[in-house]
Order: sequence, then C-alpha cells, then structure tokens
Amino acid sequence: MTFIFPPQEPVAALVAGTQDRFAVRRVYCVGRNYAAHAREMGFSDREPPFFFSKPADAVVPVADGQTLELPYPGMTQNFHYEGELVLAIGKSGADIAADQALDYVWGYAVGLDMTRRDLQAQMRDSGHPWEVAKGFDRCAPLSPIHPAAQVGHLDRGGIWLTVNGQPKQKGDIADMIWPVPEIVAHLSRYFRLEPGDLIYTGTPEGVGPVKPGDVIRAGVDRLGELAVRIV
Repeated sequence: MTFIFPPQEPVAALVAGTQDRFAVRRVYCVGRNYAAHAREMGFSDREPPFFFSKPADAVVPVADGQTLELPYPGMTQNFHYEGELVLAIGKSGADIAADQALDYVWGYAVGLDMTRRDLQAQMRDSGHPWEVAKGFDRCAPLSPIHPAAQVGHLDRGGIWLTVNGQPKQKGDIADMIWPVPEIVAHLSRYFRLEPGDLIYTGTPEGVGPVKPGDVIRAGVDRLGELAVRIV
C-alpha cells in the first residue's frame, strides 16, 4: 500500500508516571452536565445528555509540571475555558449497561474544553453545528491519564480551575447530572466505543474568558492539575 501523503501519526496522550502513551482515537464531549453551569448558560438544570465531538488532533498533551503555551485562536473575541474530568476508554463495546460501564473506563485525566463562546452563541442561535466553536486546533489540552487500576474509579472529588491564581470554577464531580457510568452507557447507544476514545464529561459553573498572558490551572482530586498560558 502506498499513501499519497504520509499518514498522520496518532495523537499520543501521556500516561502518568510512565513512558507509555495512550493513542487517541475519538474525542466525545458531554454538554451541560452540571446543573449550575446549565443554568448559567440559560438552560434547565436537567435534560437528556447530549454529545458533541472534537477531532483527535485537537488534544494537546500537557506533562506534569509543564505550562503549555496555547495560542489565542482567530475568529473570536470571547475565548473561554471549561475545566473537565476526562474518561479514557480501554475496551470495545456498544449498548453497554450502566452497571458494567466502569469496566470500559481505563483511566481518568484533567482536560480543558476551550471554546470560542461568541461563535458558539452565533451557531446555536442560527441552528448551525458547533464545530467552529468547539473543534478548532489545540482546543483540548489534556493532563497525563491516570489508570483506574491505580487511582480507582471517580464518583466524587473536587474539580477546580483558576486564572492567574484567582478561583473561577470549584465543584465536585459528584454534582454531575449524568455520572460516569450513565455517560458511558448512554454514549454507547449511539457509537461503538473503542480503546483510545476520550470522553470530556462537562464543566462546573464559572466559565469565563481569557486573554493573552493569562495562566489557567485546572485540577481534579487524585489526578493532579494541568497548566496553560494563553499567548
């Protein structure tokens, strides 16, 4: 087989404490999965879960102790952070029962769902897809993935985000409207999940804009934190 262009190498997410890498296949995101965030965005605090996607190469691995330089993207005047718990899938399955869903979760990480909020509002109001707001280059920074075999499965624990040292988001993953098993079960009705899939599980209230020079730090209990500087 001859390729016209060299194929792109897989995105290699980091695995905490090792030289191993997690090859990213697909990136799914859960919309409005914390009640207070849903309300701050103008929606009810409980509705059936819905999903959107980011391209795999939007994921930018951020090593422990590293501060990633993230360019302020074009075509926006309102660039927002969203700190999230991220699931790493390690087993193939479809139509997964909620009481078996954790068997498919290989590990957990901290992620940022960076968003061109003004474009998201324009697309939403016009009934158009969100890709230009949610699926642009380098919009999904990701901490090292912690294997569930080491940290256990997460059903509660603090999630937080600061900008320039000032607290902006603070919550608990126990506050998710749709907890981890239900997210995996529901998503697997629509897509066959495969090893290498990532699921960004939604963000607490307190989202807001950043500008060049700002430093974002996001963390989840038991998973450490990631740091990003907007340039």
